Amino acid sequence: MANLNKVMLIGRVMSAADRPPTESRSFANGGKVTKFRIAVNFMNAKKNPTTGAWEGGESAFIDVEAFNREHGRQLADLTEKLTRLQQIFFEGRLRMNEWTDKDGQKRSKLLIVADNIEFLDKREDGGESAGGGGARPMRSAAAPARKPAPSYPSNDGGNFDEHESGPSDVGGGGGQEEDIPF
Repeated sequence: MANLNKVMLIGRVMSAADRPPTESRSFANGGKVTKFRIAVNFMNAKKNPTTGAWEGGESAFIDVEAFNREHGRQLADLTEKLTRLQQIFFEGRLRMNEWTDKDGQKRSKLLIVADNIEFLDKREDGGESAGGGGARPMRSAAAPARKPAPSYPSNDGGNFDEHESGPSDVGGGGGQEEDIPF
């Protein structure tokens, strides 16, 4: 049985107004982890034209951990410099964090361990990306112009199963061949 544990998200770094957006911790072996929270919109908010307020948006708040790799990218160092509301793209994997709270209750939380991060906003220090290894920020590009899809005649104007030609016309069986429209 195959397994896949892969997450790819774009979100904004979140924090309380009185707290920094990231929290870093160093280990005795020289390792480091930076924790932060992102908000991912799964229903776009719309601006109310009369009040000017944003309405109707829903977000999921997700905890993320980024580690410095011994032979790889130093993601903890990169994410340590994140700013509140900065937009990032990251890839990672899900991990279940389990602990016992001070009242003796078992608790658990699903979080994401980042494997790759790209900053999508310009950073405050003037840089555009901190992805390392030549990573560039993503930019949206205009979609290329496309030809409209061909239309085919049908008996009732909308049922593809009831095309005017019968099964004998398929595969060049006695009928004239048409160009394939792609």
